[in-house]
Amino acid sequence: MTKTGLAKAGRIAPLIRAGLIAGIVVAGLIFPLVALAGVGAKNGADALASMPEGLTEVPSAQTTYVYANDGKTLLTTFYEEHRKPTKIADMSPFIIQAIVASEDTRFYEHNGVDAKGVARAFVANQQAGTVSQGASTLTMQYVRMALRDGAKTPKQALEATEQTTARKLREMRLAIELEKRLSKQDILERYLNSAYFGHRAYGIFAAAEVFFSKKPADLSLTEAALLAGLVKAPSAYDPATNDRTAATNRRNYVIEQMHKMNAITGAEAAAAKRSKIKLKLTAPPNDCVSVPKKHNDWGFFCDYLRNWWIEQPAFGKTSQERMANLRRGGYKVVTTLDPKIQKSALKHVLDKEKRKSVYAHGEVVVEPGTGRIKAMAVNRKYSLDQENNGEHSDRRKRDDFKGNYPNTVNPLLGGGDMAGYQAGSTFKIFTMLAALDEGMPLSTAFNSPQRYVSKYITAPGPATCGVHWCPKNSSASMTGRQTMWSGFGKSVNTYFVQLEQKVGAEKAVRMAERLGLKWRTEVDRTLAGPDHADGWGAFTLGVSDATPIEMANVFATLGAEGKYCEPIPVRMINTRDGASLTYQGKKVAGPRCRQALRPAVARAATDAARCVTGYGAAKGSCGGWETSPMVHATMKRPVAGKSGTTDSNRSAWFCGFTPQLAAAAFVADPDNPKNTVGTSRGTISKFTVAQTLKDALKGQPKAKFTPPPDELIHGSWNRSGSSNRSGW
Repeated sequence: MTKTGLAKAGRIAPLIRAGLIAGIVVAGLIFPLVALAGVGAKNGADALASMPEGLTEVPSAQTTYVYANDGKTLLTTFYEEHRKPTKIADMSPFIIQAIVASEDTRFYEHNGVDAKGVARAFVANQQAGTVSQGASTLTMQYVRMALRDGAKTPKQALEATEQTTARKLREMRLAIELEKRLSKQDILERYLNSAYFGHRAYGIFAAAEVFFSKKPADLSLTEAALLAGLVKAPSAYDPATNDRTAATNRRNYVIEQMHKMNAITGAEAAAAKRSKIKLKLTAPPNDCVSVPKKHNDWGFFCDYLRNWWIEQPAFGKTSQERMANLRRGGYKVVTTLDPKIQKSALKHVLDKEKRKSVYAHGEVVVEPGTGRIKAMAVNRKYSLDQENNGEHSDRRKRDDFKGNYPNTVNPLLGGGDMAGYQAGSTFKIFTMLAALDEGMPLSTAFNSPQRYVSKYITAPGPATCGVHWCPKNSSASMTGRQTMWSGFGKSVNTYFVQLEQKVGAEKAVRMAERLGLKWRTEVDRTLAGPDHADGWGAFTLGVSDATPIEMANVFATLGAEGKYCEPIPVRMINTRDGASLTYQGKKVAGPRCRQALRPAVARAATDAARCVTGYGAAKGSCGGWETSPMVHATMKRPVAGKSGTTDSNRSAWFCGFTPQLAAAAFVADPDNPKNTVGTSRGTISKFTVAQTLKDALKGQPKAKFTPPPDELIHGSWNRSGSSNRSGW
C-alpha cells in the first residue's frame, strides 16, 4: 500500500490528520498508527505502508476423528487443539450476536480498524494511567490468530502476539486488506472457528460440545453469551469452577451489550441475566487411552492404528511429523474395526482367560484379499494405570516391576515394538509352502519316526544327538509314513524336518518373509540372515517370534488364494476438505496387495490345512485323525488352519481361515515367555477362533475352497530337483 493508499483505508486517515494518536505509549500498550512520541503522521503512514501485503492464512489445527468401519461409531479423536470447523449457517444467531457485542460492537461499521475505538481507548488509557481498554477489532483479532497459527518458528509465534508497534501496525494493515477480500460473515465464521474458549476448546464447535454437550446451532441466548464472554480471558471467567461469580458477571455484561445493540429486548435481557449458569461438561476423547470406557478393548486396535500411522510416508517425513499431522490434520478416518466381530472376539477370549490372569489370551481377525483388520481382542484393559496390577510372573523382577495385567498399553497383538511369541508348529506352513512352491506335491512322503536325527548342527541340549539336532514327535501315534496332508493334519515334527531338509531351510525362512514376517530379536535376525538361514533347522517348529497380526495375515493369504495384502487398519481417510487422501497416485487407505503365491500353491496348502480342522482334504488322506477337530465341529462350514505349541507349552496358538475371514489366537505370558501355559490351555485358542469365526460368518454363504490342481497332488517332481512350476 502506498502513502496515498493509506487515505483510502477506511477511517484511519482522519485520525492521523487530527493528530489525536500521534506518538502514544501508555504502560506498555503501543497504539499502532505511529511508532514513538514525536513521530508524525507521515512517518506513521510510512510505517504502515511498509507492512507486508499478504496474510498467509495457514489452516488452523483441527481434530482428527476416528470411526469404526461403519463410519458412524466414534472410537476416539486425536488433537492438540480440539477444533472442528463449522459454517456460520450452522451456528445459533445468538452466538454471532454475542461475540460482536462482547468483542466489537462497531464490527459492521468499520473497515477492519475502528478509528473511534482507537481514540476512545487512547483517552481512557490516558485518564487511567494504564491499559484499561484495547482497540483491536474482531478482524484484527482474527489476523492475530491467523499469524499465530501460521507461525513456522517460535520467533514468528512471538512476533504474532507480542505487544509491539510493529505487530499492531501489521495487524491493522492486514485487517484492512482482509476486509477487502472477505465479507463480514466470512470474517465472523473464521473468527468463531479460531477463538479459544478454554478447556482445550478451540472454535465454537468444540466450545459448545465441551461446556454444553451440544452443537453450535442449538446454543441458547444465555449459553451463547457465556461462551462469547470467555474469549476475553478463558481462565478468569471459567464457569467450570465452584465460584461462578466472575463468569456470571461477564455473561451478564455480554447480555447487556446485546440489549444495547438491539439484538434482544429488555425483557429478554432481564430474564437471561436472572438465570443461573447450567453446564453439561464433556471431555472429548483424545488418543487411545480415551476410547469409551465400555469399549476399552478398542484401545489395542487404536494403538495399532497409531503405530501404523507413524510409519506411513504419506503423513510426513519423520515419525514426529506424522504424529503431529494426526493431531492437527483434521482427518476423518474410517477404520476397519467391526464392532460386532470385536465384541464376539472379546467375549470368547474372556470366556477362556480372565483379565486378571498372568497369561495373555488374544485374537486378531483379518479379511482375506484386503488385509483389513476386523478385530483385535485380548484379555487386558488398555490403560496406563498399573497401580492395582498383579505381581510380575518373573520372581526376579517382582521387587522392581508390576505385572502387565489386567492393565497395560503394551501392543500384545502386534504393531509395536514387542517381538511377539514363539508360534510353534504354525510355522510348518512356511516349510510346506516352500516345498509346494518348488513343485513338490502334497503326496510327498517320508517315513517319520518318533525321533529323527537331522542333518542340522546344533549346540548340545535335550534335542541333540551328538552334534546333530534330533527333534521328536509329541505322540508315538505319529510314527509312520506321512504325506503333507497327514503330516500337517497331525503336526508331525519328524516329517516336517525331513521336508525342510529336502527343500532347504533358507527357502522356508524366505517364504515367511514373503508372507510378511519380520525378525524383531537379535537372535532371529541373525539366524534368518544369509549366513545362517540354511542351517536353521528348528525354524520349521516355530522357535522364532511372531505376532498374532502377522500370523492371521499369513493364513488370510491362503484364504485369498495366494494374494498377500498388508495388514491395514483403515478403510477410508478423508482430508479436512473431504477429499480422499492419496499418496503417489494411490489411496492411502486402499488395500496394498500382491500375488505372493501361485494360486495353485495356496490351494494345495489349503487342502492340507483342511486336515487340521476335521473338515477333511478334497484330494488326499488326512491319515485318520487331526489335531483340531473341534474347529469344523463348531463352525460347520469349510475351514482350514493350523495349531501350534512350543517346547514345554510356553505358548499355544491356533490360526484358522475361510475364504471370507482368517483369525489367529494365542495364549502366553508376555511378561515371562518361559512361563509355561500348561496342557490345560492347549486347546483354548482353537475354540476361540472357531467360535469367533462362526459368529462373524453367521448368515453368510458357506464359501468353499478351490481344490488344488493335479500337478500338486501327485506332481511332476523328480529327485534330480527339477520341478513343474506352472499353475499361476
